[in-house]
Formats: sequence, C-alpha cells, structure tokens
Amino acid sequence: MRLGPFSVDPPVVLAPMAGITNVAFRRLCREQGAGIYVCEMVMTRALVERNPKTLRMIAFGAEERPRSLQLYGVDPQTTAAAVRMIVDEDLADHIDLNFGCPVPRVTRKGGGSALPWKRRLFGRIVAEAVAAAGDIPVTVKMRKGIDDDHLTYLEAGLAAQDAGATWVALHARTAAQRYSGSADWDAIAALKQALDVPVLGNGDIWEADDALRMMRDTGCDGVVIGRGCLGRPWLFADLAAAMAGRSERALPRLGEVAAVMRRHARLLVEWMGVEADGVVDFRKHVAWYLKGFPVGSELRRSMAMASSLTELDDLLDKLDADAPYPTAILGQPRGRTNSPGKVALPEGWLADRDDEAVPEGAEIEDSGG
Repeated sequence: MRLGPFSVDPPVVLAPMAGITNVAFRRLCREQGAGIYVCEMVMTRALVERNPKTLRMIAFGAEERPRSLQLYGVDPQTTAAAVRMIVDEDLADHIDLNFGCPVPRVTRKGGGSALPWKRRLFGRIVAEAVAAAGDIPVTVKMRKGIDDDHLTYLEAGLAAQDAGATWVALHARTAAQRYSGSADWDAIAALKQALDVPVLGNGDIWEADDALRMMRDTGCDGVVIGRGCLGRPWLFADLAAAMAGRSERALPRLGEVAAVMRRHARLLVEWMGVEADGVVDFRKHVAWYLKGFPVGSELRRSMAMASSLTELDDLLDKLDADAPYPTAILGQPRGRTNSPGKVALPEGWLADRDDEAVPEGAEIEDSGG
C-alpha cells in the first residue's frame, strides 16, 4: 500500500487517540514495527490560530517519517487554510481528515461522525483539503453513519474518492454505538467493493490474528489499530510478524512489561520536559499495562498515583518479574467501552442533507484538539 511517496508495509495505521498518541507513545509503538503512526486529532481553527496546545500536539520526533497529522474541521475554508499552513510550513507528510469522532462536543457542532450526513459539505471539505495539500496525501477516516437509520459510509466513501482522497478508513460502528457492541465488518467489505482506492478497516482488532481475519473476510487493504494497543505497544510487532507470515506472538512476562512501562514514562518526561507532568500523564496507562496480571489493588493504586520516576521505579520493582503473560485476556476489549446513546447534533441537522451551511459556532476555537 502507498501513501504518496511512502510505502506502507505492513499496512498498519495507529489510530489517533486523544491524550494517548503523543510523541512518546508513537515512538514506543513505532519501535515495535513499521506502519503509519498518527498524532492526536487537532482542530483546524486551533491550528490556523496557532493555539499553543495545538502546536505542541502536532510536534513530531526527528526520526518520524512519514509525519501523520489528523485534522478535524467543519468549515471547508478553514480546513483549506489549515492544510495550506501544513504545506507552507512543512508540518507533516500526511493529512488525515477525521469524520469518525463520536464525542458530543464534536458532533454537537456538526463535526466528526456527524458531518458526512451533510454530503455536499463533506465533499467540499475533502476536495478543498486535497486541493490545498498539493503533493501531500490526504486520507479520510469515518464511521458507518450517525445511527442505523442514518448510514452514510458508502456515499461518503465514494465522495471522498471522487474528491481525491488517497484512502478511506472505516470504523465499522455508528456514532450512536460509540465504543459499544461489535464492529460490523460486513460494512468494511461493502465499502471495499464500492471503492477503487484502498480501504482500511477499524474496529475490534484486539490481536494480530484479528487483523488477518479482517483482511481475509472483508478484502480490506489494511487495518487501523486503536484501543487494542493500549498497554500493549508490542501489538505492532505481532502485526508485523503476522503479516509477514510468521507465527510468533509477543507474550512478555511481567518483568518485561515493567521495562516497557519504565521506558514509556521516561519518554513522556522527555517529551513534556517536566518529570511530574510526564509521570502524571503516564498514570492512565498503568491499568492497561497490568491488565490480567496478578498485581494487588494497593500496588496498582499506588502506581496510578505516582508523581516521580523514582517513585514509579520503586513500585515497579515490587512486581513479580517472572509472572507469565495472562493469556486468558487475549482477544478481550481494552480501553473505552460504553453504552450506545443518542448522538448530539446541531439543531435541525438531519432536515436537509444538501444544506452546506456551517453550523453557527462550529469553528470557534475552544481547545487544542
């Protein structure tokens, strides 16, 4: 699979995850295997207005190539301005457009997974981004639709292809599903049948063998990995081995996991520049790394409250280094799981699919990402 001048082999993409896919985590994952590693989603308006938080979020390590950046916007002109800024200032080598986020603060403004319902507006955003990007490849990530009564993925996929998108990735859930239930891999197969550009599948890939099965069953050209790698950056080594036809899979003992945890925390400290900030940011990863291992609740709680590297190291030294990997948890969901719910939308959003008006206040820059 190609991404402009870059070969994507194996065809694996790390999904942008808020608060997760920063420089430190991307480096940790990239060291395990080749692929595309995308930074956290940022708002087009925030980028254009040079929000300090946003500029921090789009930082890349010196060794990162290609540099992949995901944009979220609702206004075609603002999106084009953000893309021109990326090109003019050489901020990235690949731009991914987010039409999949189900978070209420995004969909309430008509963004993320709400936007493809407005088919003309969606097409304009992709087309203007592609035009502004020049030689930089632009890709699209989306969901099946708002809910089962408002599916958009086939029409949106064709529109993205017509607008010049290099590939289309589908998280095979609706916005209303959020992260509940099962991903509908049949939808990925249908999209692959409908498009000529590569199609990537996303949803319920917890192990490397899931990725192989998705590609076999749907015909998709590659996979996007989200929650499955939380606390398991070595999943990318498993994916590289699986796609090369090798059978080995990483089953690290607890001591090896502890070493990865130490390195992750240090990379965060290095990136953030303040020890306490890096260690505090690492806290959210503790439960994911230790999932299934025989670690007492008090020790887990203490790690999730650590505020220095020395404190974290002392706690990690208390782990049973020889404890084997808990194979019983293989294939189980990781990260966010929640219940389906009504999607927050702008007033009257569903009334006219051809209305190209940008919702009032949609592009107010109120956060970095």
